[in-house]
Amino acid sequence: MKVPEQSRFAIYAFGIFFLYFLYGIVQEKLTRGRYGDQLQPDGKTGERFTYTLALVWVQCLCNYLFAKGMLTVKPQKEDTTYTGYYAACSLTYLLAMVSTNMALRWVPYPTAVVGKSAKPIPVMILGVLIGRKSYSWTRYGCVLTIVLGVILFMYKESQIANLPTETTGLGELLLFLSLSMDGLTGAIQERMRAASAPSGQQMMLSMNFWSTLILGVAMLVTGEGVEFIQFGLRHYEVWFHLFMIAFCGALGQLFIFLMVAGFGPLACSVVTTTRKFFTVLCSVLLFGNVLIARQWFGALLVFAALFTDMLYGKKKDTASKKPPPGEGKLKEEEKSLIS
Repeated sequence: MKVPEQSRFAIYAFGIFFLYFLYGIVQEKLTRGRYGDQLQPDGKTGERFTYTLALVWVQCLCNYLFAKGMLTVKPQKEDTTYTGYYAACSLTYLLAMVSTNMALRWVPYPTAVVGKSAKPIPVMILGVLIGRKSYSWTRYGCVLTIVLGVILFMYKESQIANLPTETTGLGELLLFLSLSMDGLTGAIQERMRAASAPSGQQMMLSMNFWSTLILGVAMLVTGEGVEFIQFGLRHYEVWFHLFMIAFCGALGQLFIFLMVAGFGPLACSVVTTTRKFFTVLCSVLLFGNVLIARQWFGALLVFAALFTDMLYGKKKDTASKKPPPGEGKLKEEEKSLIS
């Protein structure tokens, strides 16, 4: 029996909301919670999970296996993309993910979510400098509003988090690095799209393959892999949290692809942006990440600008080069889901 269109949209939207809601909650529990009951040098009880490389490695491995399964079930034309593009794209993609996960050690999860919502800023800047694109005045206005909202939201950390002087601003610096790497990832993906137009599943497969390989080497060199396993042997519950993060991330991407394929990237962007706002709200309620009035105003500015940009900002954007013909090419919105 064929499921009605409205019902499919509701199912996909609920899948994205529910899975990424769980993803965000478990990720904050993993990165900001404590395991065990041993007294630590800082006077608090329980160990912190600080193995950022291992966390991202687990996610990339599961995403690779998930993409491999999708391409096995539904094979596609051969991917002729230059391997160097995937290696470089994976490196910037990894730096973005690792920076975000490291930032969660010093900033609350709502700050990371709102900060990452400023992703259009580096994408636009590099689009103008590298891709020679021009944008509508509506889009420029939206990006400036996002900048203002992020500044209002993030100008507070030393007061609320009560961090030591030497760590004040470190979380924000890591988020800025993550956003910069997001911009570079988008620029490299644009080159890939122009050269060979790989599909979303093919990009997901190859990028996560290289990411898994690079992270595996990094974990061996730094010794984090052994420390991560020892931590897991001391605290078995961490494996459940890692499984939930990997499972929700991979299955969440499936619902995103289904939403894009069935209803277009605009509908998917509306759903995912709405999901981010409610993730911030739930994080505030569940983890006590109290926001002052100025932060709420900044968050509302960010999400209002994102919605306006999705509805009106893309209509008059132009580029100096026409997009390459052929099947399988990624639209700009679809690429942002993968990076």
